[in-house]
Amino acid sequence: MQPLDQFEAYRPLMFSIAYRMLGSAMEAEDMVQEAFLRYENVHDKDIQSPKAYLTTIVTRLCLDQLKSAKTQREQYVGTWLPEPIFTEQAANPEPDENESLSMAFMVLLENLSPVERAVFLLREVFDYDYAAIAKIVNKNEANCRRYYHLAKQYLVERRPRFEPSSAEQIKLVHRFMQAVGEGDIDSLTTVLAQDIVMYADGGGKVPAARIPQQGHDAVIRLLLGIFRLATAETRFELHDVNGSLSLIVWEGDVLMLVMNFEIVDNQITCIRNVVNPDKLIYLAHSDLPPAETIDLPPN
Repeated sequence: MQPLDQFEAYRPLMFSIAYRMLGSAMEAEDMVQEAFLRYENVHDKDIQSPKAYLTTIVTRLCLDQLKSAKTQREQYVGTWLPEPIFTEQAANPEPDENESLSMAFMVLLENLSPVERAVFLLREVFDYDYAAIAKIVNKNEANCRRYYHLAKQYLVERRPRFEPSSAEQIKLVHRFMQAVGEGDIDSLTTVLAQDIVMYADGGGKVPAARIPQQGHDAVIRLLLGIFRLATAETRFELHDVNGSLSLIVWEGDVLMLVMNFEIVDNQITCIRNVVNPDKLIYLAHSDLPPAETIDLPPN
């Protein structure tokens, strides 16, 4: 296999690792491109395993990126959410498991150190053994085991329940849209969990609540305000984003909002709204998978 063909064969794996590490699809693409440039400049005889070499390069690039981005993350305005992507764009090439793509999970990863995050993802999500992980992150195996167990302990204690998209969830989102379109507060209280939480990531670029909103009253008030802004040019599409059903809201040809739903026991338990225009660029320019358009009933 030619070097370029080898690189392309492992591109999905590299992107999947980089996206989970960084929470940014555009930065992940940059890491993959940089890995390609380095791969191009290495003699074939120096690479015993292209997969191991490329995984090592992209992981170390991400570790450096996370260290340099630490101050920027700390100064982020309001709630930070990962840059949304279609689930199929970073579906795990190894196990069929999309929980590691969920926004809730990726927000939790932000609380790990860069090395803990790398070790946990390589072991738990991509099924690398400790010997391989030790070489990738340049630590000994004993330390890698310790990093993994610390990370897993933290995540297990806080990990929200994850339910993949289903036909029942699609019906629930239709009921949600019917209720907000009609301003039917009683129906909304049945589709939204009592302790519903809604987050918004505007990054200081557009108006958005900077603190989480919790409970029926606060969330319903905001939801009705959001959907009241819809015009004749507004289009609602239902997609699978970050492993969960999401409404993608367009105003003409401009992507305005990704509303990501966390659904448990046939109720919406959390809504994460990404409205930061910088975080919508990648999705807006992606090849759109087949989508269902949902009409908003007139109020």
